[in-house]
Amino acid sequence: MTAIKKYFSKTSTADILFDFLVAVLSLMVFIIIAYPIYFVIIASVSDSRLVTRGLVTLFPRGFSLYGYEQIFQDTRIWIGYMNTMIYTIGGTFINLLVTLPAAYALSRKDMRGRNFLTFFFAFTMFFNGGIIPTYLLFRDLGLIDSRWVFVIPTALNVFNLIIARTFFEHSIPNSLYEAAELDGCTHFQFFLKVALPLSKALISVIGLYYLVQHWNNFFTGLIFIRDYSKQPLQIVLRDILISNQAFQGGAGAGGGDIGGYAQQYAEQIKYAVIIVSTLPILAVYPFLQKYFEKGVMIGSIKG
Repeated sequence: MTAIKKYFSKTSTADILFDFLVAVLSLMVFIIIAYPIYFVIIASVSDSRLVTRGLVTLFPRGFSLYGYEQIFQDTRIWIGYMNTMIYTIGGTFINLLVTLPAAYALSRKDMRGRNFLTFFFAFTMFFNGGIIPTYLLFRDLGLIDSRWVFVIPTALNVFNLIIARTFFEHSIPNSLYEAAELDGCTHFQFFLKVALPLSKALISVIGLYYLVQHWNNFFTGLIFIRDYSKQPLQIVLRDILISNQAFQGGAGAGGGDIGGYAQQYAEQIKYAVIIVSTLPILAVYPFLQKYFEKGVMIGSIKG
């Protein structure tokens, strides 16, 4: 209470009104963002017929965990989770292993040809060969039906490379390297012992970008993987959803109680699939939040 009294005694009416409006606006934005996620959660454990009729708004009704039971009883889900974890963790590690050294090298003004290399990388952001030449190239490289197809072709994201390059160029003073050079420090040693420890925010931001990119990778498994034991979680969930919709359609055509049963649980499984596919990424974010807040503006200011 003492802090509140001090705040009102030292703050003008205009500032108090402004802070109140900011708080209200922030709360409204939070509700707009958070409610769809909350609705999916309660819909995944509610009777889908009530959800369809708009009777589920704030609390679940007709509580049931059938959707989650059906998903986790399917052995394919655990194979998909294992594959996605391998692709996500391994792919993110390789992404950082390639992106950070390349960005540091391109940030050095004394590096010859850095402008040409930057243009060469940026060119690939706007032009590519298309899906058929890409498939033929991957086939010739032996990447079709290989786990490496999830890692090697996406080892470098040019957008993240440009962000990291800008960070190294403008956030780490050149005088710091000159001081290290006087002590006999090479570029390689400076990168490992000085640049990387000062780049935790950068690593967290682009690492999170890469993590989400690999976790949501659906297209690669759909086009380039035939062996079902190598498919990521997204493909497995897609197949569960499609087979469940087929059951719903077949039962609906028959009518009667079977059709109602299919509608009730098919929709419930759909919402459960959304939660299963997004919850792990949502759980990771709080651990990176403090670095993400520091690094979200990386590369936006040229100093």
